[in-house]
Amino acid sequence: MANYLADNQTRFLNELMDWLRIPSVSADPKFHADVLKAADFLKTRLEEAGVQNVEICPTAGNPIVYGDYIVSPEAKTVLVYGHYDVQPADPYELWTSPPFEPVIKDEKIYARGACDDKGQVYMHVKAFEMMMRDGQGGVPCNIKFMFEGEEEIGSNNLEIFVKANKEKLKADVILISDTGILANDVPSIEVGLRGLSYHEVTVTGPNRDLHSGLYGGAVQNPINALCEMIASLHDANGHITIPGFYDNVDELSADERAEMAKAPFSEEEFKKSIGLPDSYGEKGYSSMERTSIRPTLDVNGIWGGYTGEGAKTVIASQAHAKISMRLVPHQTSDEITALFQKHFTSIAPQGVTVEVRPHHGGEPVVTPTNSVAYKAAADAMETTFGKRPVPTRGGGSIPIVAMFKSELGLDTVLLGFGLDSDAIHSPNEHFGVFNFLKGIETIPHFYRNYAAAK
Repeated sequence: MANYLADNQTRFLNELMDWLRIPSVSADPKFHADVLKAADFLKTRLEEAGVQNVEICPTAGNPIVYGDYIVSPEAKTVLVYGHYDVQPADPYELWTSPPFEPVIKDEKIYARGACDDKGQVYMHVKAFEMMMRDGQGGVPCNIKFMFEGEEEIGSNNLEIFVKANKEKLKADVILISDTGILANDVPSIEVGLRGLSYHEVTVTGPNRDLHSGLYGGAVQNPINALCEMIASLHDANGHITIPGFYDNVDELSADERAEMAKAPFSEEEFKKSIGLPDSYGEKGYSSMERTSIRPTLDVNGIWGGYTGEGAKTVIASQAHAKISMRLVPHQTSDEITALFQKHFTSIAPQGVTVEVRPHHGGEPVVTPTNSVAYKAAADAMETTFGKRPVPTRGGGSIPIVAMFKSELGLDTVLLGFGLDSDAIHSPNEHFGVFNFLKGIETIPHFYRNYAAAK
């Protein structure tokens, strides 16, 4: 296996670079043709690797690329999920190299989607190819691949596809590589993910933009009002002030928190990596806990009034913001959405009206660490990294993990190889060459361990 990977790693990287050149941005309709092109590219590469029954399955939005390889009806079946769409690359001017012209610098692949999730999806394609051709016994279990093109916009059509294709997708476990490890010398497997409740709010005042000299001081300013409303959503201890927000939060015991604290983490390195003099968050919790086991509320965007060059003295008619909340067990997105809508509307000052429009949401999940599949993944990482992986809880959200559990009855193994420093969703996203190749090396061990487990 090592020889095949060494002999072909340059080709594997070049193919990934070709895929990264396709700007498959699902959020922007102007890139729709490129999203379809990226799906076609993936279909071709799966077929070349030896995957059977590869097809592009249409949905009401972007298509799903499906393929499978069935060794025996009696064999265990793994359903691999990933996504080929990427986040918008804006702001382009902050990239050190163009986001869709991938380059390798300092042993890292720089491009939008390099880590999230094209690079990690492509590990699975090349791992399958390697099992087919490296002379180490072939593919040991049934494998089904399902890659969507709408993850970055909420997977709007995936659940519909899953419900309509339960027999096609029948499996024993889900395998996803859309997460990361603690460090290249500290392997880890995420066993928990936070949920999500995402909203867009609009505060409306006068029926038009007003001259701030003629009207200032006599009317409520929607931008001022929005800023005050947002500021009130946290208290001085970083605690979220929405009534009922914490009612169902799963509080970890002191012993559980002590186990979490054993994972290697440097507060100083954390601050240094993002260029801040100090960290911030809910009082009484560490930075590692704040980004994993605690719920959060953040403003993701805010705008209104005049933002162009120079000055324009107006009181804006409207102000807008995008606000997201990360959720933990046992919160639900429906519950938090309702609480947020009620509270945010209630705190509006006189003189403005408020509209709250929910966007996509997702549920928090915790996956078992005592399952055959988790042990197969941990053993695989121990083989290739030389160390037992640390189970961790991630701060991000993969809403479809909870959906897979409810619709297919399947648990998920989150076998990711990214790093927190990979700048996913940000300018200069990158993915280590080491991580890409280590994923290709590790994934076949997972299949072999899982197939052999009793």
